[in-house]
Amino acid sequence: MKKIPMRKCVVTNERFQKKELVRIVRTPEDTIEIDLKGKRNGHGAYIQKSMETLEKAKRSKALERALEAPIPQEIYDELEAMLRA
Repeated sequence: MKKIPMRKCVVTNERFQKKELVRIVRTPEDTIEIDLKGKRNGHGAYIQKSMETLEKAKRSKALERALEAPIPQEIYDELEAMLRA
């Protein structure tokens, strides 16, 4: 039996399978990026792939706290477009 990687959503504090989450990373150059492959260098935070969780993340600034950096509006816009598709 293969082990399924689990990660915690920084917004809801629930554990999910890694494939059910999106990774946002603060790179060593201090830029914020969406990491779809999950391999990019830097400090990462995971959020659940749902519009409700994204809205909650914007209101509570949970991603900003987790990554210790301000999150540009473009990142939220990209995430929203990705979730709607």
